[in-house]
Amino acid sequence: MPTWLIIVTSATVSYLLSLVVRVLTSREKKVEYRIEHQFSVGDDQFLRSMTSLLPPTTLGGNKITTFTNGDEIFPAMLDAIRSAQHTITFETFIYWQGKIGRQFADALIERARAQVKVHILLDWLGTKKMNLDSIQSMKDAGIEVHRYHPLRWYNIRRVNNRTHRKLLVVDGTVGFTGGVGIADEWLGNGEDPDHWRDSHFKMEGPVVAQCQAAFMDNWLKTRSLVLSEEGYFPEIAPTGAHRAQVVMSSPSEGSESARLMYLLAIASAARSVRIASAYFVPDNLSVQTLVDARRRGVKVVIIVPGEHNDSDVTRRAGRSRWGPLLQAGAEIYEYRPTMYHCKVMIVDDCWTTIGSANFDNRSFRLNDEANLNVYDADFAREQVGAFEHDQQRSRRITREEWTNHPWTEKLKDRAAGLLRSQL
Repeated sequence: MPTWLIIVTSATVSYLLSLVVRVLTSREKKVEYRIEHQFSVGDDQFLRSMTSLLPPTTLGGNKITTFTNGDEIFPAMLDAIRSAQHTITFETFIYWQGKIGRQFADALIERARAQVKVHILLDWLGTKKMNLDSIQSMKDAGIEVHRYHPLRWYNIRRVNNRTHRKLLVVDGTVGFTGGVGIADEWLGNGEDPDHWRDSHFKMEGPVVAQCQAAFMDNWLKTRSLVLSEEGYFPEIAPTGAHRAQVVMSSPSEGSESARLMYLLAIASAARSVRIASAYFVPDNLSVQTLVDARRRGVKVVIIVPGEHNDSDVTRRAGRSRWGPLLQAGAEIYEYRPTMYHCKVMIVDDCWTTIGSANFDNRSFRLNDEANLNVYDADFAREQVGAFEHDQQRSRRITREEWTNHPWTEKLKDRAAGLLRSQL
């Protein structure tokens, strides 16, 4: 082989290998040390620390409404869309072709034809199952539709960074976030394996402006167009008693806000931590923070998907991390009726985080996420009620059962666990 060809081949292989490493590894800052328990979630210092470390600030005067499963979630979202008079902004990870996808497209198109300004941001990877004709129909109606981080030769380093945010804002005054995607799997009431269990939340009040800002964060990265007029950011009067904030997390910001949010809240727990997570694959520091909470006497209860799940490798990777948690006395439950897609954490029955972030490395370090944090005991008690209802429909995994798991299954779990940095 000629020398020049050896040099070119070596250089090409080296470049491709370095490119793969850069795509699959995070360049952002990492929280590597334990966060000590210095104050409780109910203390004013927790509120000051959380809002200083994770801006924007908390805002009072909000009303947060909970919707359970597609039978409640989709009608509420569609009603809001159909009521729009000025603007609609919509960002989602999953939008697949099907019955509910057509309903959303029809509602959005109807509003666009009524001169409402409609802007849609779809994750390129998460919406691969979407019919291109639907996108074209939206564009033909005057809707601005853009794909987030489409695969191109010049941005291949960003292909592992997806927008996992689920945001809908209507007229700048009503917002929605939670776990639901626009797909028929979320239809129904979680009544069987074909209809998933999930929660979604409606925001009214000043915090909606923060939800809108979260949409604008990725809109600017994709469209480079500032939308700042009154139709997007109107003056919003107080509408309720909930104090809340919308926290954004993105690798491009050079930090890991979602992970820090979870770690700080768990480290501040004094009585209880309840985690509902569709994808629960904790890293070492997260495991240690939960174990430390148990050693302080904090009750830790976790609900994850069971046999009905959409990612067996993620389930196995998560299961490989259970040992220290079970040994410390944490309670882990697998939801039985259907795929469990909730993303909720309630701490000390007074602070709740809800939104798009899962308890895994992909949400903590790789994806763009947005969570709504609610500082309200009444709202937290409502979420505890929903959590305990799900807990009753779940099966507890004991330490003995996990320890006596067949060695072949343990081997598969550990193998999956090696991939947790990408899950």
